Amino acid sequence: MLEFPRRFALKWRRSLQFRTVAATVLLTALAFTGVGAFLSSQIATGLYDERVNQAEAEAQRGLSGVKSIFENSSASDRATVTSMVTDTLKLLEGTGAEAPRHFLLTPLKNAQNLYVASLTNSTITAATIPEALSRAVAEGDGQYSQPLALPVGDRDVPGVAFGTKVVLPPGNAYALYLIYDLSSVQQTLDYIHRVLWAGGALLLVLIGGVAWVVTRAVVHPVSEAAAASEKIAAGQLQERLEVKGEDELARLGASFNHMAETLQEQITQLAAMSEMQQRFVSDVSHELRTPLTTVRMGAEVLYDARGDFDPVSARSAELLYNQVERFQALLADLLEISRFDAGAAVLDAEPTDMLDVVRRAIDDARPLAENSGSALELVTEQTRCITDMDDRRIDRILRNLIVNALEHGEGNPVQVTVAASDEAVAVAVRDHGIGMTEDEASKVFDRFWRADPARARTTGGSGLGLSIAAGDARLHGGWLQAWGKPGEGSCFRLTLPRHRDTVLQQSPLPQPQWDGATQPEAAADAVPDAELHKEDERAAP
Repeated sequence: MLEFPRRFALKWRRSLQFRTVAATVLLTALAFTGVGAFLSSQIATGLYDERVNQAEAEAQRGLSGVKSIFENSSASDRATVTSMVTDTLKLLEGTGAEAPRHFLLTPLKNAQNLYVASLTNSTITAATIPEALSRAVAEGDGQYSQPLALPVGDRDVPGVAFGTKVVLPPGNAYALYLIYDLSSVQQTLDYIHRVLWAGGALLLVLIGGVAWVVTRAVVHPVSEAAAASEKIAAGQLQERLEVKGEDELARLGASFNHMAETLQEQITQLAAMSEMQQRFVSDVSHELRTPLTTVRMGAEVLYDARGDFDPVSARSAELLYNQVERFQALLADLLEISRFDAGAAVLDAEPTDMLDVVRRAIDDARPLAENSGSALELVTEQTRCITDMDDRRIDRILRNLIVNALEHGEGNPVQVTVAASDEAVAVAVRDHGIGMTEDEASKVFDRFWRADPARARTTGGSGLGLSIAAGDARLHGGWLQAWGKPGEGSCFRLTLPRHRDTVLQQSPLPQPQWDGATQPEAAADAVPDAELHKEDERAAP
């Protein structure tokens, strides 16, 4: 039962042609209903009034004539009176005003010594006459009329009754009625209604067909343009529209084709430039490895022999060694970024216990935690959490997040929280250090971005760590999100599907709660699908 309304609503939203034709037919039906109701009312009123006026004129003549005969009759005994009444009432039989008519002679109340009982030429009795008409005839001397329902077989038909009071010997008052059967009028009206309905239905079909043909002539080229634009958006840059004629739609098609050609040229140029840039970075990174290895070897020799140097030379050897190490890390990060850009990053996912990877990352960061004076805590209710993942990449993400938390934690405790559901696993790294503003949180995953480039840190990376971490999370089909509040710390949350074929809907860990605030002031999301992130944010308490 609900399938048709759902399909109708879907068709209404997605099809301009269906919406236009349906709206046209609906409005036409409403207009036809209004006009048809007006015409039907006017026709019925006119036809009924005409028949009633004709019947009233005939009844006036017939009842007056019969009443005059009764008043001028010299009959005085029962037999003569009965014969005179019977012969006179025959004048009222027949068909008048193009409608069958019947008469009814019935004595009024309190009549005594009746020569004539009730007479009628049909099955109509005094009970058929409306009470208001009977009372008007009994109390007045004129002619009165009223519509009524005539019983014909097992149904009632419309009719109208005209009545007047007459006196028969020996002075008894009678009510004389002339009743017209207006069923022919009703049949005429029914026929008119059928014609109107049939004509209206045919008109709706014709208007719907005309609207469909007209809208198709306009909507079909637009649909083709929409389909072509979707193909172009999907990468089929060679897609073009077929242009026919010289009208507005033809000019639209020509403009669309010109736009597509221009867009194809620009995208091709940009793709070529991007490919050249990526190849340049990759080639430079690879080519730098050999001389960098030689320089590193020389720096290690100088660093090991710095004890024999004077203080200035010894310090220079230390700086050279540290910067070569940093340059090598930057080179490794550039190579990883180039793999992400080229789409060459490969995920080697296997079922792995997430808690083992988290504990290993925490143990590796213990020396840095001791140097910074920050307590590193693991918070979890899980004992085992098997997840399909590339443990090398996840370990790299966690190391990066933990090291950043220790570096920016200002000596305050750092908590690593692990939670899991049937569909997902989440790891949150929370520090209580300098925190982030909303603007900083929105840029935290950008390449080479720093919140304060002039701020000195005990450790420092290439500026690509979080960008690479976001790429690793996307490669797993997961989310890497960040929140922060200045002066109260930051929180990074990694959410991964437990199985590779699962689409994330919600993180097992809620958003962090800041002191004095029910919602975080800043949030950044490295997930490419913004809608998924919005669903996750809505689901988090």
